[in-house]
Amino acid sequence: MTVWSVDARTGDRRGEFAESTAEQVDQACRTAQATLRELDAAGPRGRAELLDAMAAELQAAGDALIAAADAETALGVPRLTGEVGRAAGQFRLFAEALREGSYLDVRIDRADPSAAPPRPDLRRMNVPIGVVAVFSASNFPLAFSVSGGDTASALAAGCPVVVKAHPLHPETSEIALAALRAGARAAGLPEDVVQLVHGQDAGIALVRHPVVKAVGFTGSVPGGRYLHDVAKSRPEPIPFYGELGSLNPLVITPGAAEARTTAIASGLAASATQGSGQFCTKPGLVLAPATEAGRALVEAMAGHFTEMGPQVLLGDGIRGGFLSGADARASLPGVTVAATGKPGDDRQVTARLLTAPAALLADENAAELLLEECFGPLTVVLTYADEEELAATLAAVPGNLTATLHSEPGEEELAARLVTVLRDRAGRLIFNGYPTGVAVTWAQQHGGPYPSATEPATTSVGTAAIFRFLRPVAYQDTPAALLPEALRDGNPLGLPRHVDGVLEL
Repeated sequence: MTVWSVDARTGDRRGEFAESTAEQVDQACRTAQATLRELDAAGPRGRAELLDAMAAELQAAGDALIAAADAETALGVPRLTGEVGRAAGQFRLFAEALREGSYLDVRIDRADPSAAPPRPDLRRMNVPIGVVAVFSASNFPLAFSVSGGDTASALAAGCPVVVKAHPLHPETSEIALAALRAGARAAGLPEDVVQLVHGQDAGIALVRHPVVKAVGFTGSVPGGRYLHDVAKSRPEPIPFYGELGSLNPLVITPGAAEARTTAIASGLAASATQGSGQFCTKPGLVLAPATEAGRALVEAMAGHFTEMGPQVLLGDGIRGGFLSGADARASLPGVTVAATGKPGDDRQVTARLLTAPAALLADENAAELLLEECFGPLTVVLTYADEEELAATLAAVPGNLTATLHSEPGEEELAARLVTVLRDRAGRLIFNGYPTGVAVTWAQQHGGPYPSATEPATTSVGTAAIFRFLRPVAYQDTPAALLPEALRDGNPLGLPRHVDGVLEL
């Protein structure tokens, strides 16, 4: 079987890549596992050098990465140029986290023979979980794929990685793999710390493979849920860290609609259609007041949508899913097509702005569609009659990566009530801004209640992502020579540690 590299704009085939057989998946997993000891032995400092070297090689391969990714995804050179920088930046950020050292969460309780009962010497730290399987995302061919945050955080934790390439950008995946392997060689570590497989069956075999100890996934709800269930039904169930679907509700209070009609309409239209609406943080559901100002805001948004040119989506399957999903929503009784973008050819789609009263969610069929992500340049505006209807609507929204609130001074009581509801529905709260754009930082949270993520207590972006691929181990009354350096007296690695309950920096 063959995976084809396809030009997203023309549909022309560019090259072919063989799907990985079950034997090749097994070989990739076992080859990766063979590097585990050496990757762990490199320690935080050695792995920091590895990540810095990989970042340098990614940037050196930038022209080739951008050319391939632009052809395969039609995301454009400016966007992809930024994504090369973001991908390299993620590797460098995790290198910083390794040098800082708190991710090990070192805790030491010295022996106390006088305690009742006597207390043994206990020393606890995080260790690598093992080989990690990573599934590439369709919409970020660099920053959430072979060279993405899942790969960077797993390697930082000391875990070798086997990546399942996304079928929409196989050539980009191979170029990124070569860059990462070159970085490993430059750092004096085995290039086999990163492996790559192609094909849907290979992905399923990867999740089932006994040496794989965790999975990082970014993709659709059906695909992610299927693989999640495979991971949990194994003889040895493993963690499945899936980012699936998110509506990212954006709430506009009456005061905000009145005070910032033009600005919100412009910013919201741009955010909803950025990257052809193919961002996981796209504001796909807007709640606006059923007031004169709210209607003016929707009209202003419609003006922006009407001026938008036709857009190319990532691939044929995504385009087909968008068209059928958009048509199904537009055909619901009570839904109005407020605006459509300019028409294009049969490989392009037009942006769509839909509106409906929030009361329409009382209809189960309508609610099922309107409260589900539609991947592509479509946003639904629901108008609410009063505060009670707004709160009830938000309570019905499924889990999300983000939730946004636009409000004004003097609306603090309403805002506080809404924040309480929004915090229960999302992992990141945005105020008077827009959710597209996810900063890669120490404090970032990119995950939320299901279906936005399968493990809402974790993140796939930011330094906290490393904790997905670690597990704690306690050493009791261990001879000094057998202790890891991080747990030895004298703190040879200079790590932040809790010793007898006191934080030592």
